[in-house]
Amino acid sequence: MDHTHHHHKGEHQKAKDQTDQLTERLEERTLHGHEHAMHKDTTGHPPHGEHGHDHHRMMIDDFQKRFWVSLVLAIPVIILSPMVQHILGFSVDIPYSMYIALILSSIIYFYGGWPFLTGLVEEVKKVAPGMMTLIGVAITVAYLYSTAIVFGLPGMDFFWELATLIVIMLLGHWIEMKSVLGASKALELLVSMMPSDAQVIRNGETVTVKVEDLRPGDLILVKPGEKVPADGVVEQGESYLNESMLTGESKPVQKRKDDNVIGGSINGNGSLQVRVVSTGKDSYLNKVIKLVQEAQKTKSDTQRLADKAAKWLTYVALVAGFGTLAVWLLVGAELDFALERMVTVMVISCPHALGLAIPLVVAISTAVSANNGLLIRNRTAFENSRLITTIIFDKTGTLTQGSHEVAQVVSFDQRYPEQELLRLASGVEQNSEHYISQGILRKVKADGIAIPASDNFNYLPGKGLEGTVEGSDVKVVGPNYIKEYGIQVPESKAEEGVETVVYVMVDQQVAGYISMRDQIRPESVGAIKVLKENGIKNLLLTGDNERVAKSVSDKLGMDGYLANVLPHQKQEKIKELQAQGEFVAMTGDGVNDAPALAQADVGIAVGSGTDVAAETADIILVNSNPQDIASLIMFGKATYRKMIQNLIWATGYNIVALPLAAGVLYQQGIMVSPAIGAALMSLSTVIVAINAQLLRRQIK
Repeated sequence: MDHTHHHHKGEHQKAKDQTDQLTERLEERTLHGHEHAMHKDTTGHPPHGEHGHDHHRMMIDDFQKRFWVSLVLAIPVIILSPMVQHILGFSVDIPYSMYIALILSSIIYFYGGWPFLTGLVEEVKKVAPGMMTLIGVAITVAYLYSTAIVFGLPGMDFFWELATLIVIMLLGHWIEMKSVLGASKALELLVSMMPSDAQVIRNGETVTVKVEDLRPGDLILVKPGEKVPADGVVEQGESYLNESMLTGESKPVQKRKDDNVIGGSINGNGSLQVRVVSTGKDSYLNKVIKLVQEAQKTKSDTQRLADKAAKWLTYVALVAGFGTLAVWLLVGAELDFALERMVTVMVISCPHALGLAIPLVVAISTAVSANNGLLIRNRTAFENSRLITTIIFDKTGTLTQGSHEVAQVVSFDQRYPEQELLRLASGVEQNSEHYISQGILRKVKADGIAIPASDNFNYLPGKGLEGTVEGSDVKVVGPNYIKEYGIQVPESKAEEGVETVVYVMVDQQVAGYISMRDQIRPESVGAIKVLKENGIKNLLLTGDNERVAKSVSDKLGMDGYLANVLPHQKQEKIKELQAQGEFVAMTGDGVNDAPALAQADVGIAVGSGTDVAAETADIILVNSNPQDIASLIMFGKATYRKMIQNLIWATGYNIVALPLAAGVLYQQGIMVSPAIGAALMSLSTVIVAINAQLLRRQIK
């Protein structure tokens, strides 16, 4: 046994460069892939990596400023609008009011609308019309038409629609960018796990250097309780490392010479000398950061659907708008009437709600997921979680805690009853923070036993602990020690394979043993219950023996278990289920789970998984909490529902409003006025925004 510090995940130090790169990548997809032009600074250059994080904040500040300026200017424009005055039944008589409205609207158009106008130019250059083209065309047509009215064209101006259009779109993009930044903050927790300094051994002396200055081949000293500053191989020393935040393995992992260590893991009580293998962008942590960045850039099938909808609506808007103008002129209508119909059609067909429908849900779901420990790498798989029919659970560290609790205490010597065995053992174990030591100490405290003082504490590498307690030589050792010294012990009553046994020796005699059992996580019961309620079959997949598998499966009320499964067989088991028509999700945390995670329809790496597991998984659960798996599936369903609902809200009104705006039922006396058209469009946008925000309530 060894003595490992169980640190909390909340020790955060700054790793600014990595975070900057992360947020820059996030920022590229913030506005749904169409608004890349808006992310250039005033010189036209994209943000540099080292300034990405600040640049993203600057972009948020910029949108915020444009929104507030446009909103303040929009108020007098709305009040001065003859259309608004007519609808609300009031009158404002100000000299040159139309010119005042023109000046204010010009500022709103050029200042507030600038991001959309530059976005329009970018999309036209790429011959890829989308949301920016739609918005740009609508505000430009409204502005030019209204300006023409000021200078003599008969009709009512569209200045108030122009102003409200720009204000609504600026607000939407500002909200979305803030949501994405919220998601990136959760990812900073991963970045912040790296220490800032490292102790490098050079010419026999230890010198402190910055982590970013480490190079492969450097020999570093990792003292007890410190974080490992880089990925490497142990050259000297022995210790247990807490890799829980990195690999999901909740048990401290023993490390000896030639073993690999991961940067960011926490060292126990032993000192290690580690030869650096990879640093910076090649490190494990950076690979995890990178795969999350990639997830932010990928678009799901639903997002692509919204892109296609925007593209086709652009064509529909242009064809319907100019078609309306041509038809009305052909049938002999006045130019001002035909122009008004054209502008109304174009303003209505600009689906601002569609611009927010999917991106806002994506931004909110990404932020909410990250804040709840779900890192989405593949958005399509995340949305497809609604289709899952069977979920396969890896056992250790997922459904069970991986930390051991005392199952039974058995005495072989009348002089040392059970409570006395625990008391003597605790005297030695209090010097260690190994998971078995902690389990024994929890039991001792729960039973109200006073821990005795001890001295001459000694660590027996790979075998156990020893010390002097009240004058007696006390050892707490594992089976390896017993075998090595050929010590005879009575037959153990511990359940083989289910329990871990440590023997307590007093003055060289085995006085009894303490058995430990891996405890089922309290959250596991609730997680399985939720899945069963939703008709999702759940199976336990483990390399453990039948007895262990059955014990865990029965306690949780699972649908079944697959025991004694070798690593290479896991993938085959999933293939078998898929062949039966099941849509399979797999949870795992080890390298041997990687092929199965890749094979599954939805692969879920638990505890951020090992390097390979994380690379092949679609979704990563940072906290190894099985309740998160149930939450993930329910949240995936809710997210998909919101996307579809928003697509319907965003485009549905066009089906009715566009023909009416064009004047199809003009002969019947039914025609959508520009005011009603703008109101319909605004209502659709508000509904979509509120509906997306309701997603925050969907995750527990």
